[in-house]
Amino acid sequence: MASLPEVTVRDLAGSGVHFGHKISRWNAKMAPYIYGVHQENRIHIIDLRKTLPLLQVAMKALHDVASEGGRILFVGTKFQALDIIANEAVRCGQYYVNHRWLGGMLTNWGTISSSINTLSQYEKILNDENSILTKKELGNIEKKRQKLDKALGGIREMGAIPDILFIIDTNKEHIAVKEAKKLGIPIVAVLDTNSDPDDITYPVPGNDDSRKSIELYCRLAADFILAGIESNLARSGVKVGNIKGDEFIQEKEDGIVQTKRGHRKVYKEDEKEVVTNEDESR
Repeated sequence: MASLPEVTVRDLAGSGVHFGHKISRWNAKMAPYIYGVHQENRIHIIDLRKTLPLLQVAMKALHDVASEGGRILFVGTKFQALDIIANEAVRCGQYYVNHRWLGGMLTNWGTISSSINTLSQYEKILNDENSILTKKELGNIEKKRQKLDKALGGIREMGAIPDILFIIDTNKEHIAVKEAKKLGIPIVAVLDTNSDPDDITYPVPGNDDSRKSIELYCRLAADFILAGIESNLARSGVKVGNIKGDEFIQEKEDGIVQTKRGHRKVYKEDEKEVVTNEDESR
């Protein structure tokens, strides 16, 4: 059993998780999670004594999905979160949307899958050394490829709808929340004082604007997911000696098997098939 990462109220305070929005922008449904008002700045202060246990429950939910081999989708399209969302999702071998959420990304997965196939076709054309297309035609295809990759690059290997969402800022990602609710997909989400906690399975009251706060949430999410993956591999008879960079280094009795995240790699161990993820593109 992999040990779970630890987090304290001091960690939350050090990352500015307790700073909410101006009191004029609050959502009354967040009142149970508000400690008071900062008199000088007139902003709400979030009660970290309530945030901490909710955060631990939310992170454990991500861990449990990962331990069962489930898919986890990181969602955060605000400027402060773009690179953090992508980096931490990749670090734990999961998926992400960090630019505009396309309507139907969950509820119309068939169309999204078709667009992902189109993206792959564009790449095949562009990589064809024997292509007879003109430079202008290839340039137009490259523009289309870039547009699709920006929107779908983080989910192109997902294969199906996710088992759980991890969202930064539910106000900005309200379409994602609506689609997940319609499909019954659980949601872990950071909720600032102007957010609506309704329909959020695992709410985490906290600052959703500060880059430092977002880094903390995403790092914890990735760490808990990695712990879940380690538990999953351990149950399959694989010992995870180390997780380094973009690679899982898995120890076996007869040596070390080194794989990358994403692609599925199957090998035999004790007459059982062990399936791991390997992705040379990440």
